[in-house]
Amino acid sequence: MYQELVDHKAKLAVIGLGYVGLPIALEFARKISVIGFDINAKRIEMMNNGIDPSNELEKKDFEGCDITFTDSLDVLREAKFFIVAVPTPVDEHNVPDLVPVLKASETIGKVIKKGDFVVFESTVYPGCTEEDCLPVIEKLSGLKNIIDFKIGYSPERINPGDKNHTLASIIKVVSGCDTDSLEEIAKTYELVVKAGVHRASSIKVAEAAKIIENTQRDLNIALMNELSIIFNMMNINTYEVLEAAGTKWNFLKFQPGLVGGHCIGVDPYYLTYKASELGYDAEVILAGRNINDNMAKYVAKTVVQHIIKNSGDVKSAKVLIKGATFKENVSDIRNSKVADVVKALQSYYVNVDVEDPHADSAELLHEYGFGLAEKTGNDYDAVIITVPHAAYKELDENYFASITKPQGMVADLKGTYRNQITNRTYWSL
Repeated sequence: MYQELVDHKAKLAVIGLGYVGLPIALEFARKISVIGFDINAKRIEMMNNGIDPSNELEKKDFEGCDITFTDSLDVLREAKFFIVAVPTPVDEHNVPDLVPVLKASETIGKVIKKGDFVVFESTVYPGCTEEDCLPVIEKLSGLKNIIDFKIGYSPERINPGDKNHTLASIIKVVSGCDTDSLEEIAKTYELVVKAGVHRASSIKVAEAAKIIENTQRDLNIALMNELSIIFNMMNINTYEVLEAAGTKWNFLKFQPGLVGGHCIGVDPYYLTYKASELGYDAEVILAGRNINDNMAKYVAKTVVQHIIKNSGDVKSAKVLIKGATFKENVSDIRNSKVADVVKALQSYYVNVDVEDPHADSAELLHEYGFGLAEKTGNDYDAVIITVPHAAYKELDENYFASITKPQGMVADLKGTYRNQITNRTYWSL
């Protein structure tokens, strides 16, 4: 298969062209022939015009690429190597939502042929690729894994907004259903991953490796958030504590904050779901999730307590939230915990304005029921800086004084303005 791809006798297809799939497709398209497949016709039109719907890539990134963007199964059928990069979210009850990945499996089942390869990149629990996705492909195609086609798993490691840790510069974990498929898949990814690949011993090992990457980060951030709550009760600045502790060579440098997005705030639930199916209650992982999921309420409560103490009139209070995306310097609002902060403040009947230089107001309104303020005021009882966008780092205490009441609070969740705010009440996690 590898040689066919290199000789342009076979095409590689990427199914799902979001923040993960599109960079993969374009990277391969600089080396081999690629089909970029997505069910969203509007997104296909944008990419055909050199526009990344996720706002991660520039027009120049599309140049010099041998790629066809399509939503046609007939075109997709021309490929012999399929990469699945669709999202794997959780529902409102934090139960894994496998609909996108199973729909992608159905799509593959309709177009796969003998001798083809399928590699899943979507984050799933160990066993999902072989126990949930593979049966769908086999049923619809009438073909059998290993005998007629080969399947593998290679977890995505793309970090939105990160221009340094890119697909080519991060070691890629790869796996296959047998020895031959592992080597073919590994060599294919080595075409574009300059950092090299790590050959996992099985598909389940590769799936598990991905799921614990973000689970580990989630637990460490949960610890920082719990420490922040404790230190706040002691009137100690958490960031000053972390700065001091960080002078030790083996101290892990994590920070408190809202944990949203489509990875860290989601992936652990895939592992705990599978553990529950096996009769095990993942206490530590779920404890960390509980802490992180409740930080938005903690932030809102702290701000409201300040308002009550200084004015007592919560219903007429105004709060400005700066930042609505799930992390800094990206436009992605998926699973943004800022929405939870808004909801929590509104539960106290506080008037909330939200602004963000990267987020789309219509998208926020559709997803969370609120849009961006057309114009911000100058009499806020509190300002909450939830996301440290680069544009915010130029602001100073004169700016915050100009938009807040004299007794106002500057709630700086990530400690961006530590030791810089003296004329307003300053608080950070």
